[in-house]
Amino acid sequence: MGALLKSRLYAVKPATLIYSVLMLFIGLVMITPFVFMISGALKTTEQMFLEPLNIIPDQLNWNNYIDVFRHKYYFIWYMNSFIVVLATVLLRGLFVTLAAYAFARLQFRFKEVLFLIMIAKMMIPPDTTIVARYLLYNYMHLIDTHWALILPAIFDVFFLFLLRQFFMGIPKEISEAGIIDGCSHFKIYYKIILPLAKPAIVTMVLFTFIWIWNDYISPFVFINDIKIQLLTVGLQYFQGEAGADYALQMAGASIAIIPTVILFSFLQRYFIEGIVAGGVKG
Repeated sequence: MGALLKSRLYAVKPATLIYSVLMLFIGLVMITPFVFMISGALKTTEQMFLEPLNIIPDQLNWNNYIDVFRHKYYFIWYMNSFIVVLATVLLRGLFVTLAAYAFARLQFRFKEVLFLIMIAKMMIPPDTTIVARYLLYNYMHLIDTHWALILPAIFDVFFLFLLRQFFMGIPKEISEAGIIDGCSHFKIYYKIILPLAKPAIVTMVLFTFIWIWNDYISPFVFINDIKIQLLTVGLQYFQGEAGADYALQMAGASIAIIPTVILFSFLQRYFIEGIVAGGVKG
């Protein structure tokens, strides 16, 4: 057994070993702020400054988490974020996949020109249009509503491109066989294409969830009512109310990242498959 293990160690290339050690070091560096955040949430503010390097305190202070949920708006902000994220994910999943199927499988006039115009839209930074969007949403009476965040996020050119490339990588013979069997394009779309494109769709869902959940600028600009505010901006209000109670702020921030961690943990396999497949087929 010892000889076999020794032979395997010798078989590892030095470059592979160095790369693995480097990735391990980078991973530890990236996870360090999260470790200190959780550690700080389980301490008092005094302990955070007196024992900053003591990752596991002698006595865990769970009162910070209790005080967070006692806040009159924190749970409301949490639910508001879930509502906006879930609505965006569902609507974007419907409209983007339909558009991607049309650009990948259907033939219509000016298809390539229209697609190039949409791709060109990616060169416009969203922040440069924020004033124009505010005026438009105010005219449409969307300010101080969640629709001001949901409607603009329904369609995304990046995911249109990603899914179009993935759909084009699916053999056309499969769609042609469905047409021969009497299937309509819509039936081919949801019975054949969508199941085969699960990794790419999961990638879109994961990115959409993370981007909308962590978005700060849009809710800050378009929502003024504190009762319908999202968690990202709500945490800023919470920080102002908590003042110098940094341990309480750490508890609020650590609770905020739970949904993204859980989602990525369950969808990691599909996410990696989607990235790899998109890179190969794109």
